[in-house]
Amino acid sequence: MPVETLVDKTQFLAAALARRFQDSARHALVARGRFTVALPGGSVATGFFPGLARLPVDWSGVDFFWGDERAVPPEHPDSNYGLARSLWLDPAGVPAERVHRMRADAPDLDAAAADYAAGLERVAGSPPRLDLVLLGVGPDGHVCSLFPGHPLLAERARSVAVVEDSPKPPPRRMTLTLPVLIGAELVVVVALGRGKAEIIRSALEDAQSHLPVALVARQARETLFLLDADAASLLRGR
Repeated sequence: MPVETLVDKTQFLAAALARRFQDSARHALVARGRFTVALPGGSVATGFFPGLARLPVDWSGVDFFWGDERAVPPEHPDSNYGLARSLWLDPAGVPAERVHRMRADAPDLDAAAADYAAGLERVAGSPPRLDLVLLGVGPDGHVCSLFPGHPLLAERARSVAVVEDSPKPPPRRMTLTLPVLIGAELVVVVALGRGKAEIIRSALEDAQSHLPVALVARQARETLFLLDADAASLLRGR
């Protein structure tokens, strides 16, 4: 599947993402009156969300989902939802009915995952086909809460799953599964820093890599990698 790589300074990567987001949103809103996106947390949120919040987009037509969430309440500093709300959703004035929080703090996480899957399919179809999935990538190659070697990488029946044994704390999480990620119209992977260099080399140059980020890159309809010079430093020709 088509894979595009852009290597630049962070501020230019942020501008490129903003342009791509705005173009994708405009196209989807004209075509269907709805634009669906899944968000990450972490450094992608802190570095890129404030700029995205300033885009001249009709937020009443944009549905926000999450790629994964930790089993923490929304006001917890580790909450991906809380980060997005403070950096993007509230500043942009996104209507509450367009925000689909992963309730990974629910007492019954399996029931919450089933509810989230049902809501995702009501909005994005069955199987879900999101317009844009924005991903960070861990230094081990994980995306969302899909970790290297984890049995959930083989999950094909469910669109949303529970993780009880994350190698990164906290152990309990909720995550979109691989079929949802690779089914998106566009996947954007952001990787910054030399600690991501080997993972990025594997994802882009090793056709046999089983790292989660590599599986997404090989199978997604279209993937855009946004890399700084350090993250791209091991790629051929760099």
